[in-house]
Amino acid sequence: MDDAVDRTLGAVGPRLRYLRQRRDVTLADLSSETGISVSTLSRLEAGLRRPTLEQLLPLARVHGVTLDELVDAPPTGDPRVHLRPITGGDGSVVLPLTRRPGGIQTYKFVLPAGRDDAEPQLRTHEGFDWAYVLNGTLRLVLGEHDLLLRPGEAAEFDTRTPHWFGATSAGPVEFLSFFGRQGERAHVRAAPRTGAAR
Repeated sequence: MDDAVDRTLGAVGPRLRYLRQRRDVTLADLSSETGISVSTLSRLEAGLRRPTLEQLLPLARVHGVTLDELVDAPPTGDPRVHLRPITGGDGSVVLPLTRRPGGIQTYKFVLPAGRDDAEPQLRTHEGFDWAYVLNGTLRLVLGEHDLLLRPGEAAEFDTRTPHWFGATSAGPVEFLSFFGRQGERAHVRAAPRTGAAR
């Protein structure tokens, strides 16, 4: 096998692991989404098995990336970011806005209207999040706090604090999320509004 091809295929495993961990899904979850066995996925991520096109296609689809991104094909010179939305079974849509591995990742979330009596499923993980509401009302449950954020409002927090995002029954919500797995913080240079009711 050509050395360049061998290096390219050898780099797919770590990229697959990174994409799965970025989506915070288990090998079992990914197996359910793709129809590829857990053992095969594990061997692919560890670099113990070379991926086939039949395996790469569903993996690219569920991770919301192109095949070129998955195998790190040489750039074509096109500077545009080709958004690949990731849709959830509940009608939610996540648009990854950054593609470089590591560092702060940026996503646009569109969540459908929720139920005000819904019981939030709080979760924790490593990292730091900064969320900015574009449209609608975002309900953020953060530890003991139950907050409603409206357009133009932002929140930042350590994701080791139990948290949950959702829309209210008033309608869908759109927000940007800047997430750093290593605890990077987004820095905002803005003066607070005076006299704002909270």
